[in-house]
Amino acid sequence: MNIHEYQAKELYRQYGIPTGQGFPAFTADEAVAAAKKLPGPVWVVKSQIHAGGRGKGTFKEKAAGEKGGVRIAKSIDEVKEFAGQMLGNTLVTIQTGPAGRVVNRLYVEDGSAIDRELYLSALVDRETARVAFIASTEGGMDIEKVAHETPEKIMTMSIDPASGYQPFHGRKIAFALGLKGDLVKQCSKLIEALYKMVVEKDMSLLEINPLVVTKDGNLICLDGKMNFDSNALYRHPEIVAMRDEGEEDPMEIEASKHDLSYVKLDGTIGCMVNGAGLAMATMDIIKLYGAEPANFLDVGGGASKEKVQAAFKIILSDPAVKGILVNIFGGIMRCDIIAEGVIAAAREMDITVPLVVRLEGTNVELGKKILAESGLKIVPADDLADAAAKITSEVKKAA
Repeated sequence: MNIHEYQAKELYRQYGIPTGQGFPAFTADEAVAAAKKLPGPVWVVKSQIHAGGRGKGTFKEKAAGEKGGVRIAKSIDEVKEFAGQMLGNTLVTIQTGPAGRVVNRLYVEDGSAIDRELYLSALVDRETARVAFIASTEGGMDIEKVAHETPEKIMTMSIDPASGYQPFHGRKIAFALGLKGDLVKQCSKLIEALYKMVVEKDMSLLEINPLVVTKDGNLICLDGKMNFDSNALYRHPEIVAMRDEGEEDPMEIEASKHDLSYVKLDGTIGCMVNGAGLAMATMDIIKLYGAEPANFLDVGGGASKEKVQAAFKIILSDPAVKGILVNIFGGIMRCDIIAEGVIAAAREMDITVPLVVRLEGTNVELGKKILAESGLKIVPADDLADAAAKITSEVKKAA
């Protein structure tokens, strides 16, 4: 789960992490009111969407101007002008894709006198099973570009959960960032607070780009991108309350209500599979046979008939889907239950796109018998390769 920048900065303040003063705004008038609460005379008006690259982004609408999704205002009138141009319009960045995201929220922040821009992030490193910090002197740039062109400017450091944060961790990062004097102490204190926040809030990613050194010699987190482990959200109702469903795919929201793992993709073959590994293999073989998967959908090991029906509804709600491949290995899940769910969904929803079903495992013969006797136009498959060949062929015929 992701949150907006202004929400991330609320968390910073709870942990005593230095950040700029600012307020969220949902209308142009609220943006003006927010600016008037701040010292000025320079304000930063920031579009709030779940995507990076906002400053370099462009709006689809001409009325929104050509200055990107992060703008510096030098008067209250400019704050109002920029807010009016951004709100309700579609911002396209390198991370949103060509469709872009509609801006419904803004963050109005007091301007900062910046001396240097740095990069800092923390993430769960699955290879070491530790929280890893990544630091670079090249703040304000895409870290992927820095990694590709000047990898020597990136430092990575893991913290052993057995010992937790120690002062040398903060000093190591400070020296990697080229900090001296009092800034080393500030950095050490900052890393300690960030580590505590990442662990206590079950974050999977924290990115600060830029982390700035101000002209009066202070470290400030000027940005905040935070991702949280969805499996741990039951422990954090305060984080769940920050969820903005308007920034999420409606089909992914619906899937989460039924405890289905669903990710929307760009292809035309809808997939319903049990098990993440089998789902990945299914998508791979669809591509091998010359088509593209429309989704990742894992119904889990113990899916009920109702869960299968819900999965079908989600797949068919995607207008890009031209065919469906059901690939089930019945271990915990019985193939006859899957077959009954497939038939019930097909009858209820009057499925008109080609449907290929491959079953294997517990009660597989019974499952195949149920499908064969249903009277529905369901194409059976013997194995995964057979299933991929049949669904791609059926979609081509129907095209």
